[in-house]
Amino acid sequence: MAPLHHIFDRRRLLLLVSIILSVGFFATTLFGYLVSKDAIRSAIIGQDLPLTSSNIYSEIQKDLVRPVLISSTMANDTFMRDWVLQGEKDVTEMSRYLREVKERYGAFSSFFVSDKSAIYYTGDGVFKRVSPQEPRDAWYYRVRNMKEPYEINVDPDLANKDALTIFINYRVDDFAGNYIGATGIGLTVDAVRHLIADYQQRFQRTIYFVDVNGKIVVFGSRADRDPNLRAEPGLAPLIDRILKEKSGSYQYEREGDNHILNVNFLPELKWYLFVEQNEALALAGIRQTLYANLAISLVVTLVVLLLTYLTLGRYQQRMEQMAAIDKLTGLLNRQAFTIFIDKLIAEHRREPRPTCVLLADVDHFKAINDRYGHLAGDRVLQGVTQLLKDCLRESDIAVRWGGEEFLLVLRGCDAAEAQRIAEKLRQTIALKLFNVADQTLAVTISMGVAEYDGTELPDQWIHRADACLYAAKHAGRNRVCTAATAN
Repeated sequence: MAPLHHIFDRRRLLLLVSIILSVGFFATTLFGYLVSKDAIRSAIIGQDLPLTSSNIYSEIQKDLVRPVLISSTMANDTFMRDWVLQGEKDVTEMSRYLREVKERYGAFSSFFVSDKSAIYYTGDGVFKRVSPQEPRDAWYYRVRNMKEPYEINVDPDLANKDALTIFINYRVDDFAGNYIGATGIGLTVDAVRHLIADYQQRFQRTIYFVDVNGKIVVFGSRADRDPNLRAEPGLAPLIDRILKEKSGSYQYEREGDNHILNVNFLPELKWYLFVEQNEALALAGIRQTLYANLAISLVVTLVVLLLTYLTLGRYQQRMEQMAAIDKLTGLLNRQAFTIFIDKLIAEHRREPRPTCVLLADVDHFKAINDRYGHLAGDRVLQGVTQLLKDCLRESDIAVRWGGEEFLLVLRGCDAAEAQRIAEKLRQTIALKLFNVADQTLAVTISMGVAEYDGTELPDQWIHRADACLYAAKHAGRNRVCTAATAN
């Protein structure tokens, strides 16, 4: 290994070059961003927001126009007209009809008001009589006098504890075209608000409905603005134009930010769909993307610099370290152990102390592979590895010896202590249930223990442990055998 100051100088040089390249790359990227900012902004205004608005418009039509169609079906239902013309004799028939409509289509309420009797019918029967003198019945007389076939109105629902409700009020005419009453269904404002809030979350835009007078009718979340858009300085000069044109893209200033607005008129609801995007937030997202790309590019640059300026020796050393680790278990592999064992014996000769090797083998491992597959076998080996790590000391060394075999080196440990540790390992693994192929599987190991005698070669030492392992296998598996017990 090179001296520390040499390494420091090398790193300082690498850092200097990296800074120069990074600053140059950042400046180039930033310049490109500033040049393309107007083009990106134009793309948002001309393509992104209109496309998003169109998608939202289609979904809202699907979700909110349905109640209008249901109310239209009710107004043109032969049963309803015949029932009125026959004198409204059986109230239960009308209440059953309204109740079935409410339940079938999941409406909050359904109703019919007869012009002849002035009776307000719901699914529960007769609710009340409407009166021109009652302010809360004004909606009915407005419907009776209007020329359009229906209206959408937001009012408290008297029949449902004054819950704020979006009513689709539909005129009912007899077969000769004479007005005979009003019918329709109601949706809670909260239900529609949650629906819009869901759109806002999915499309990351501000969405709200505006009536023909320029007032916000329904907002997806808590509206932090005046519902009367004519009172908003930025929108006030535009609102008449927006309501007249009924669709298009617009821009206005609000709280110091430029807002991009796309508007579509929903003729079925007689409401305007406003889809709004804060330009600053939109550009912030794009900047974040650019910065992320910049960061990735800088990392790549640093990696290239690192690989370029590192010496071949450092590179080879790193590769040797990677090659020393078993990929499956994360333990030292057999090749790395051959280097380690030579150093261990050299240390033992300088400072003798008891040292043992444990050679462990997973019992019937081939049967596990054959029955459950090699992937399951790999998971068993990983599980056994983790148990070995948990039971060993920091000074101990664990090696994947080959296949289902593991070799453990216990420093400062004589044969008796090594046998105790091995027995603990064996019991721990035997008690553990492994999840394999949606099943629980019990696994056992056999172990051979050999203490270094201070004179033998590494192969001789390990061979004695292997002989003990063979003896443990021969004796029935799931046991520990030492050199003493093997003889």
